Amino acid sequence: QVQLVESGGGLVQAGGSLRLSCAASGRTFSSYAMGWFRQAPGKEREFVAAISRIGDNTHYTDSVKGRFTISRDNAKNTVYLEMNSLKPEDTAVYYCAASAGHERDVPTYKYWGQGTQVTVSS
Repeated sequence: QVQLVESGGGLVQAGGSLRLSCAASGRTFSSYAMGWFRQAPGKEREFVAAISRIGDNTHYTDSVKGRFTISRDNAKNTVYLEMNSLKPEDTAVYYCAASAGHERDVPTYKYWGQGTQVTVSS
């Protein structure tokens, strides 16, 4: 098992930047693919970005390509989401999650953090 704790959310103006972090417990962090998801009020949770176990492959939903960057530091048991050029429609609770399967296989994400709120004002 792995436990996940997100941080770095907050209130930012449109066009601004935030960096989310997700710290994982346990010694097996590098055995998990990691992903970021978000859920806006009244909407279903959606996939945002994912990264493979050693960080050589990354994937993004179309709406964040070119603006968000996912990365990981296996020595620090941490995955990051760098968010630039933020838009009001990026407002959501952001969750990190861990998968024992392929990083693009959303149903395999079984371990979730508690979420961190990101609010982008216009």
